[in-house]
Amino acid sequence: MDIADLDNLRIVLDPIGQAGVALALMLVMFSVALGLRIDDFRFLIEKPLLFMGGVAAQVLALPLVTFALILVLAPPASVALGMIVVACCPGGAVSNLMTYLSRGNVAVSVALTATSSMLAALLTPASILFWSHSYEPTASLLKTLDVSPFVFLSQTTVLLALPLVLGMTVAAKAPDVAARIRQRATLIGASALIGIVIYGIIYFIDILIPVLSVIGVVVLVHNALAFATGAFAGFVLSRRSATRRALTFEIGIQNSGLALVILLSQLKGLGGAAAVATLWGVWHLIAGSFIVALFRSWDLEGNWFGRQHNN
Repeated sequence: MDIADLDNLRIVLDPIGQAGVALALMLVMFSVALGLRIDDFRFLIEKPLLFMGGVAAQVLALPLVTFALILVLAPPASVALGMIVVACCPGGAVSNLMTYLSRGNVAVSVALTATSSMLAALLTPASILFWSHSYEPTASLLKTLDVSPFVFLSQTTVLLALPLVLGMTVAAKAPDVAARIRQRATLIGASALIGIVIYGIIYFIDILIPVLSVIGVVVLVHNALAFATGAFAGFVLSRRSATRRALTFEIGIQNSGLALVILLSQLKGLGGAAAVATLWGVWHLIAGSFIVALFRSWDLEGNWFGRQHNN
């Protein structure tokens, strides 16, 4: 298969499959909402510039950097769409884990993840629409597929917002119940996303091999720029290496499983876009683990990036 043929590839789900994907998406957002606490947003009051700067890096800077990369690389429209959807999704629990493993500021990481997840209900679909329609090839592709901006925005917002509001309501009104069911909901939701990513790998394995070198390079460069954007934001916003590390992972690790679910349920299962989300889901774990090891080795060597500062 030629790289350009990816724009014509579709993943067709039957009604049961579509319902399952939508349910997985809602379950993930519900489990995230169950874990949201007022303390997660304390940084908004204590360090508003750091907090708002981190949010801006996540919801504005990364999509902007992604758009610039698309203009430079000029990939097929479906591949560009996959890059946009991944960049517009919030971070996830993996960024919190990698921040912890690298001895970063977990509190900052959790606060930013909580905020981006809460804002995702409105900002993710709106951001996807804005950036995809700002690039003519993706705008034309979506028009060809008869993807209605209003329908996409309304359906995706409901799919994200409804479980988010429900989960936050349960957490506020019945915290004991939320604590009991959160672990199971998180496990089921995470398993569903992992299953969807594995399905994507199996589905695409024969298709990806001929074009892996091209899509692989796109994903590698895109992810490297995401980590670099986070690191740069960290240097601008804080002198503490732990906080810089948190921002590095918060921007570099995106919820690619969520991106894949949105692509399958709302954007006609575009092959090139889904391939990008699938590869990103594998690669950012590899790249993130390497960066964790790098940070830990710098701590042992007393590298300048590993030194702690007081403010």
